[in-house]
Amino acid sequence: MKKIFAALLALVIATPASAWFAEPTPSSDKAMAQKAEAQQRQVDQTVGFPSVVNGFEKRMVRMLYEKRDDPNYRTYSYIVTMTGDFVKICDSVGFGINASIQFSNSEKVVSAGRYRENGYMTLPQAEPNGLYMPEGLAATYVLCVDEEKEELVPVYIEPEIAVSPFPLK
Repeated sequence: MKKIFAALLALVIATPASAWFAEPTPSSDKAMAQKAEAQQRQVDQTVGFPSVVNGFEKRMVRMLYEKRDDPNYRTYSYIVTMTGDFVKICDSVGFGINASIQFSNSEKVVSAGRYRENGYMTLPQAEPNGLYMPEGLAATYVLCVDEEKEELVPVYIEPEIAVSPFPLK
């Protein structure tokens, strides 16, 4: 028994570590992926990274955020007909807000306990009003200016809508 154990121990010690932890023969998919990655690295070195120095697009996005945050930004809201014509709904403030937007996170992480091997999972979470929002709702709220009362009034609209900071023709 000692001789068998000693022979096995000698075999383990004599075998290089690389043999114990060697990667299996790569599949054809893995080989293709490696070739594609090598080729992509070569193309990246040849072409280089884009020279984006003006930050114009980022400034445009910043401007959009600032306009969206301006409570005095006047707009005009229209429904777009099937023929592409604009039908004015009202003078408005800001841009339309998708009706499925949520004030809080739509899901919460909970411990799955015994149901999923003591892992975690996500469950739907109610909005502050206690309701659960639908997915994929294609509706918009527009804050229309009520000229008579001089106040903003939310209007719920379901068809396609265009909201513009100037009158459309």
